[in-house]
Amino acid sequence: MYIPEHNKNENWEEIKDFIRKNSFAILVNRHDGKPWATHIPLELEENESGRDILVGHIAKANPQWKAFSEDEEVLCIFNGPHAYVSSSWYQKEEVPTWNYIAVHVYGKPKILNEAMVMASLHRLVDKHEQGSKNPISLQNMSPKTLRQVKGVVGFQIEISDIQAKYKLSQTRENDHERIVKELGERQDAGSKAISEHMKKR
Repeated sequence: MYIPEHNKNENWEEIKDFIRKNSFAILVNRHDGKPWATHIPLELEENESGRDILVGHIAKANPQWKAFSEDEEVLCIFNGPHAYVSSSWYQKEEVPTWNYIAVHVYGKPKILNEAMVMASLHRLVDKHEQGSKNPISLQNMSPKTLRQVKGVVGFQIEISDIQAKYKLSQTRENDHERIVKELGERQDAGSKAISEHMKKR
């Protein structure tokens, strides 16, 4: 990903927090000679050696996993909030732009056995059921229902490289306050979220 120096974020703790909060990602690799992408949750965890990994699963019917190789990296794209920035908010004439946060993670995938897949699914469901009015647990589901796990392929990706782009009008210091105000007054969630991220910087 192209990242100008002023848009680069190298604060790993902040990036990890971003990945945890925006864990619905796009997994990209090559299958049959062309790019292939799947939209799935990828959870940030640590392996037994304490290294950061991503854990996920895809349908066994999805041929993407057949191209997984421990010698070839995949790309995981995590998208955050984004917002259109009108140049009418600038003090001088300029073209409009778009502010956004995106993180690209690279690593080599490794297929998990069924027990590891089930354990990862328990963690995934428990995490996302926390805010439910009537949270469910896989522990309370019948063996018949849980047989569906045989229809997925679980994997982990040991992270080899991270690129984090926080494009937040860093080069427009004189217009920063106005951009934050205008975005904060918009009704869409993306504009409000970008406004809050800009305030923190």
